[in-house]
Amino acid sequence: MTADGNQFNSDLMVFLDASPTPFHAVRCMSELLAKSGFTELNESDNWTLKTGDKHFLSRNGSSIIAFTVGSTPLTTAGLRMTGAHTDSPCLMVKPQPEIAVKGYLQLGVEVYGGALLNPWFDRDLSIAGRLVYRNKRQQLKQTLVDFKRPVAIIPSLAIHLDRKANSDRTVNAQTDLPPLLMMTDKAESFRELLADEFLLDGEEVLDYEMCLYDTQGAAMLGINNELLASARLDNLLSCFVTTQALIQADATNTCLMVCNDHEEVGSVSAVGADGPFLEAVVARLTESDERNAVIDKSLMISCDNAHAVHPNYPSTHDSLHSPRLNGGPVIKVNVKQRYATTSLTASLFRQLCADVDVPVQSFVSRSDTACGSTIGPITAARLGVATLDVGIPQLAMHSCREVTGSLDAARLTDVLAAFFNRSSSLSIEVE
Repeated sequence: MTADGNQFNSDLMVFLDASPTPFHAVRCMSELLAKSGFTELNESDNWTLKTGDKHFLSRNGSSIIAFTVGSTPLTTAGLRMTGAHTDSPCLMVKPQPEIAVKGYLQLGVEVYGGALLNPWFDRDLSIAGRLVYRNKRQQLKQTLVDFKRPVAIIPSLAIHLDRKANSDRTVNAQTDLPPLLMMTDKAESFRELLADEFLLDGEEVLDYEMCLYDTQGAAMLGINNELLASARLDNLLSCFVTTQALIQADATNTCLMVCNDHEEVGSVSAVGADGPFLEAVVARLTESDERNAVIDKSLMISCDNAHAVHPNYPSTHDSLHSPRLNGGPVIKVNVKQRYATTSLTASLFRQLCADVDVPVQSFVSRSDTACGSTIGPITAARLGVATLDVGIPQLAMHSCREVTGSLDAARLTDVLAAFFNRSSSLSIEVE
């Protein structure tokens, strides 16, 4: 059980602040796992696995899989799997971003994912990501970089110049979002600015994947510290939870965690849930002639935050399916299979919650409202594995600053740890 909720949230906030990009998140998760006895594997190596082993591997530096090798045969206990995603909606810097207007240097940006755009205005923004460069020996190198200080801002247009700002303002992603980076009358190169900040003399930036992020750190708030606010709660919150749960796994079952990149843009990539990363690892953990039997005994719990009911907009929820912050993890259901939950997988999760005395909630979208999706249905389809979609309730999803309850992340960690360590079968008998 998670003994100290305050310490859990403190560690969570450190993780959130240190993970402005999927690359940084994977590095942080790798460090947490390594400190807990997990050793890194390389996909290109031969693996020799034995009971009690704990390993992790990453692909592209932005997706990660970690697993423990249990003593119970896979054909008996199956694979106990959890999934999340490392990416969040944001503003990505374009390859040739320099925009010079009226003595300002601005950056052209592209919207990644379904971001709420208005909250990005008037924020102290920084820039972080992956940098590829050529060193003095003409070798190609990559490194993670982070300015770690406010270097940009997207100022709002004054209401005196836009009298309809509070009633009829729309955001044009091409013309309204380029942030101010500096004031200059010279032609400036963003690549050269990156080189000056992060590289040695004689080293040259070749390319990058950079995003802007809000420098305001994660914080507890509310009169009784009942709320937690941060950037990227969707879905780094689930990444942290699944990592902490896997660290608590004993050597009974073979347990696996996957955190994929690119969920916010459809998951179709070499490292996304609709790519081959998880399948390749599962194939190496199972004998080919037993794989179908193993999958039949397995369960995937896809963790991706859920919509808490908003007190200013309660009618946006089905009145009977209106999760509250600090009301416990949420089972997510959709008959169009945007979520992969079935009555069987939901019942197993309810039993796990009861075993560790954690409350549980349900979410179904209004019948006249479209539903989002997760890596759950994609993973279920690719592996043929029974899958459940759950999430921690939150407000302001896809904003650059989101809000959740201070209790639910630790609760879900306890449930997932119980799932990993449950000795009894996951199957439900047919009468």
